[in-house]
Amino acid sequence: MHISFLIHNAYGIGGTIRTTCNLASTLAEQHDVEVVSVFRHRDEPVFDFAPNVRLRHLVDIRKGERGYEGDRPEYHSPAQVFPYAEGRYQQYNALTDERIADHLASVDADVVIGTRPGLNVHLARQTKRGPLRVGQEHLTLDSHSKALRNQLRGVYPRLDALTTTTEADARAYRGTMRLPGVRVQAVPNSVPRPDVSPADGTGKWVVAAGRLAPVKRYDLLIRAFDRVRGERPDWRLRIYGSGKQKDRLRALIDELGLYNHVFLMGPAHPIDPEWAKGSIAAVTSSLESFGMTIVEAMRCGLPVVSTDCPHGPGEIIDNGVDGRLVPVGDVDAIADGLLELINNDALRERMGQAALQDSERFDPARIAERYESLFHDLRGRTTAIGRVRGSLHRTRGTLLGSGYNARAALHRGRRT
Repeated sequence: MHISFLIHNAYGIGGTIRTTCNLASTLAEQHDVEVVSVFRHRDEPVFDFAPNVRLRHLVDIRKGERGYEGDRPEYHSPAQVFPYAEGRYQQYNALTDERIADHLASVDADVVIGTRPGLNVHLARQTKRGPLRVGQEHLTLDSHSKALRNQLRGVYPRLDALTTTTEADARAYRGTMRLPGVRVQAVPNSVPRPDVSPADGTGKWVVAAGRLAPVKRYDLLIRAFDRVRGERPDWRLRIYGSGKQKDRLRALIDELGLYNHVFLMGPAHPIDPEWAKGSIAAVTSSLESFGMTIVEAMRCGLPVVSTDCPHGPGEIIDNGVDGRLVPVGDVDAIADGLLELINNDALRERMGQAALQDSERFDPARIAERYESLFHDLRGRTTAIGRVRGSLHRTRGTLLGSGYNARAALHRGRRT
């Protein structure tokens, strides 16, 4: 099977790129796989795609390179196909419209997969007849503006399938979007087995990782750790990531006098060795479309204390077994969840072992199997529909022929 992914920028850093790399590399063990990146802004990708995954780009924006296209007039004209309400709209233009259209009109694949709403719109409108058209949703329907939801509602019925990362989001699509004939199915992101030994639970570190953005609510985590420090001053917190909230969080750490207990570590790639140095992971988001960091931490043997926010944590963590779910926005509940595991070595070790075992269901091999099953089901359905249409066409032809013969006989009778 030839499978073609269409992604915004395979050369960057982000959850969608990471999970696309994992899935494409695993599918390439059995299939012919390519990843088509709309943009290329650096020479080599950050993530390690398997050698047998073909990676190519449509628009080169590497300044100083011979193929640089950022100074072309079309690059500075607004896009007409990419939806204006999509978050990345300002990065798309007439040149991307043209290149994506040319690619989809000539793509030689059995399955074409879009990886964000704007690209799914291109996929639905411009893919030539033949390939299965599968759109992926890596955010959530609820996180999209009303304008974008209306735009998607008009074109998504042309897709063969839409995958979401959680069952909750799949239910939202089925319940609020009219997508007749479109298979809406939840398939979680995949996280490979790390190349490091699992955490042994003895390190007195709580670890968090992600963008330093308001939605992650690291301010709540820092305030919760102020309580932890009061009861267990021997424990420390490391937060990995970069973002606009860095200065604000640094000021909060200083205000609370936590500069010897809470550390902003900056981004880390790979992150697995940093998880493995800790004993507990913390997630305090107000919204998670999935929760890649939760699975990453669990795959390194860490129990996770997470807010029970929409949509992912509650579908990943088995509360009280491999982690702890706490109410959103509740500093005391976050502190209580952390202290429960900090003060109980046996519980922390037991939950860490459970996290290691339970997170195996997110292994790329298992997720790839789910996609393969989806593709085969869709192909079978498409073939069956084709047979029905062919049968109807033949029946219609027979009936038309019979009608013609009957009219001809009647006409002959009238002449005689």
